[in-house]
Amino acid sequence: MSRIQDARAGAHGGAGDGGSDRDHIVVGVLAHVDAGKTTLSEAMLYRSGALRRLGRVDHGDAFLDTDAMERRRGITIFSKQALFDCGDHHVALLDTPGHTDFSSEMERTLGVLDYAILVVQAGDSLSGYTETLWRLLARYRVSTFIFVNKMDAPGAGHDRMMGLLRRRLADGCIDCRDRTDSGTLEDIATLDEGAMDDYFEHGSLSDDRLRSLIANRLLFPCFFGSALKLDGVDDLLDGLGTLMRQPRYPKDFAARVFNIAHDEDGNRLTWIKVTGGSLAVKSALPTGSRTETVDQIRRYSGASYTLDQMAPAGAVRALTGLDDTFAGQGLGAEPRARKPLLEPVLSSMLIPGDVDPHQALAALRVLEDEDPMLRVRWVARLGEIHLQLMGEMQLEVIRQIMHDRFSLGVDFGPGDVMYQETIDAPVEGVGHFEPLRHYAEVHLLLEPTERGSGMSFATACSEDVLDRNWQRLVLTHLREREHLGVLTGSPITDMRITLLTGRGHLKHTEGGDFREATYRAVRQGLMKAASRLLEPWYRFRIELPQAMVGRAMSDVQRMGGHSDPPAIDGDPATLEGEAPVASMRGYAVELGSYTHGRGQLSCTSAGYRDCHDAERVVAEAGYDPTTDLENTPDSVFCAHGAGYAVAWNRVEDFMHVASAMPR
Repeated sequence: MSRIQDARAGAHGGAGDGGSDRDHIVVGVLAHVDAGKTTLSEAMLYRSGALRRLGRVDHGDAFLDTDAMERRRGITIFSKQALFDCGDHHVALLDTPGHTDFSSEMERTLGVLDYAILVVQAGDSLSGYTETLWRLLARYRVSTFIFVNKMDAPGAGHDRMMGLLRRRLADGCIDCRDRTDSGTLEDIATLDEGAMDDYFEHGSLSDDRLRSLIANRLLFPCFFGSALKLDGVDDLLDGLGTLMRQPRYPKDFAARVFNIAHDEDGNRLTWIKVTGGSLAVKSALPTGSRTETVDQIRRYSGASYTLDQMAPAGAVRALTGLDDTFAGQGLGAEPRARKPLLEPVLSSMLIPGDVDPHQALAALRVLEDEDPMLRVRWVARLGEIHLQLMGEMQLEVIRQIMHDRFSLGVDFGPGDVMYQETIDAPVEGVGHFEPLRHYAEVHLLLEPTERGSGMSFATACSEDVLDRNWQRLVLTHLREREHLGVLTGSPITDMRITLLTGRGHLKHTEGGDFREATYRAVRQGLMKAASRLLEPWYRFRIELPQAMVGRAMSDVQRMGGHSDPPAIDGDPATLEGEAPVASMRGYAVELGSYTHGRGQLSCTSAGYRDCHDAERVVAEAGYDPTTDLENTPDSVFCAHGAGYAVAWNRVEDFMHVASAMPR
């Protein structure tokens, strides 16, 4: 759902244009909301010389808050890029959203970062979301610097924050403001055997050794200050300029798509990082089912851009002329990105009001193109538009975008928990599609896999039984859509579907026939299987007065969750645990009420578990899979020159190919 705006060609001048003698480094700034992330970005741009005037988030004139909604709300909603020079490096600084509702936008940038700056608020006990960011940085193997902001706030203490960082994040968190200090060098040397040998031999550590430790995520340099007062910013810039190094890139062209956006004229922008070779304007790129031409290569800084003729390795650029790209796509020799860890847990229904639903659907498809996690779905049997969400604030932003960008005054129903379905045991699904002059039959093995594994697809069918091209077509149809379960009509997950056998006809089979047979085979298997309803859970962290810990523990138990032993070595006390999302909705308000505003709740996704009140949810959904014509489990056979429907529970009596279910 990103929207990096176009302010017409003409970059903000001077610094950050990136001469050929400088290498290209991509640095992301990450933080929990209100930690001062955008303020730090602004300060870094100002102190590096890229900005001539220092803006402020609270004044609505920050260089990177280019969207009107961001200025009004004082938060980052859309990822933006700014360019500046730091030492021998030409840095592309990516300012990412800090609010959890926009975390999918943040995660998409992690796969293109060379380094990250994690901003931590002094006096903060490290929110659950900060720890989530830390785990994501580890997952994507991003070398990380830490800036402890707001050190001028009451209660902020250097030693306390260093102890907290080492205890909650990693032993490699070390104050690196003075890299000649013997105590600092000794602490760093303990992180690696080679560093220890160097230190004993030379009494110091070279910058190359420090760069290696950072690149291998053994050392996490920490800096301290107040971004609003420009305190400590020069130390951070000095550390970045000295301790970063550019990765080595292969000669063959490769690039990772990490964002899709549209400028104010409606031009589609494909944001890439070049990870190999270089890319010239007017290049022809295979982007999917076709080859497209790069019309423009835009180098953005804030809301402005200049046009480049070539994008070198390591650079982040926005391309025009490409319509078949998607976030996470690999171009050239670059593989596709891994599946995101953070996914929506809520869904909502659009209330179109006086707006034509099809017009609203078209606008939402544009937003889905920009943010694949929205997963907009037209439910034909209900005549409704559903979309998936990270949280309520995201819904408010979408409502405003629909008004400001598309001139559509729509509303949304209250967000509901997004359920998923899986199965308990292997089952064979059979689909047959044979109206007059059409023919296809497909047999699939549906097997449960471990929680959180998602969907996977394979074939175990001999090419002597079904030609390779038909097998590929079946696998394509399995992957191309979101298949729905039969309990509540929720998406299926944690399942492997394998093509066992099938049959086509030399004269009568067309590609669409295998699509119909494949869809029906999935649903027929689900109808026979023992299905299980899954619900999303939160990992929560509650900070509250010691005297109220017992109340919170009782609340967690009432919500169907569980908690770890409370940490009550100080005030406030801390309670951590896990509970169903459905039960925890609204608990932040309840917590604030009974603690008189002293309690704080932070939640992060803990994946999907068995639904704790499945019978109630299934009953309230009232879903009848036999009447869902878009996802029918029934098959079509032919007799006497006419097709006829066969109910799912009788398909085996009519099927043409014998069961291939493993014994």
